Amino acid sequence: MNILLWHVHGSWTTSFVQGRHTYLVPLVPGRGPDGRGRATTFDWPSSVREVPFDRLRDEHVDVVVYQRPHEIELARSWLGRSVPGIYVEHNTPRGDPPATRHPLAGQSAIPVVHVTHFNALFWDNGTAPVRVIEHGVVDPGHLYTGELPRAGVVINEPIRRTRVAGTDLLPAFEVPIDLFGMKADGLPYPAYDLSQAELHAELARRRAYLHPYRWTSLGLSLIEAMMLGMPVVALAATEAVEAVPADAGVLSTKLPVLVEALSAFVSDPSLASQYGKAARQAALARYGIARFIADWDSLLGESPGTEGAHDAI
Repeated sequence: MNILLWHVHGSWTTSFVQGRHTYLVPLVPGRGPDGRGRATTFDWPSSVREVPFDRLRDEHVDVVVYQRPHEIELARSWLGRSVPGIYVEHNTPRGDPPATRHPLAGQSAIPVVHVTHFNALFWDNGTAPVRVIEHGVVDPGHLYTGELPRAGVVINEPIRRTRVAGTDLLPAFEVPIDLFGMKADGLPYPAYDLSQAELHAELARRRAYLHPYRWTSLGLSLIEAMMLGMPVVALAATEAVEAVPADAGVLSTKLPVLVEALSAFVSDPSLASQYGKAARQAALARYGIARFIADWDSLLGESPGTEGAHDAI
């Protein structure tokens, strides 16, 4: 199939484009948010083609994968025709979560695919057809060395997202912390903005992974850290409670428990390695790329571009 999707979430897209299809990503002048084209910091296969937005009408497109509400109108305008569509919801609801209505809740033509069961449960999806396809991650390999007695944290824009990402909790921890992510400067921690491959290599040198997020879908960085072989310490919030088994790390809503757990991992390489091995096995079993691609192929085969196709609204 020829699948049109926007380059919105680089990590998720890296997994999505591992399938057997051709993936068309729009390109606009200046590579703005509505047309970033191919990624430069992620390793995408040659099956991902960037196409100038004003040439999309000349492309054969079987299905559009939307990730933001306004992309529905962009696709209609840029393609000049109706094409089956699927909407991927990456985020937890904002505002009053149990009562927050999804932007596509009032229609029944476009399936809404949530990336976690938590999200599907908390969004008001209205009449929209709902599916859950859990994350899949390309295995970076068991790169863990834990040679540095420090904790690694991955947060993009940690200042802007202070309470959502739990940046305000970091001073409570009693171990050295290294911060990875975009726009991570300005805080009293060493900060690194790296490509995905560089991130994996550097993160794996840290003794443990800290995931302080209060309200997030399920950070792919958490799954990646587990696959690297890192023990994890995370808030017992949203989907993290499903992703991290007891032998892979420590989850709690009690900050002193998390502080103690992170200190224990950083001070005990043997304990950290033991938990990290279990974390890797758990992540591979639940979030392997083969299962993710199979789930998506199943959905693509049963609806858009085949019998019972859903037209874009």
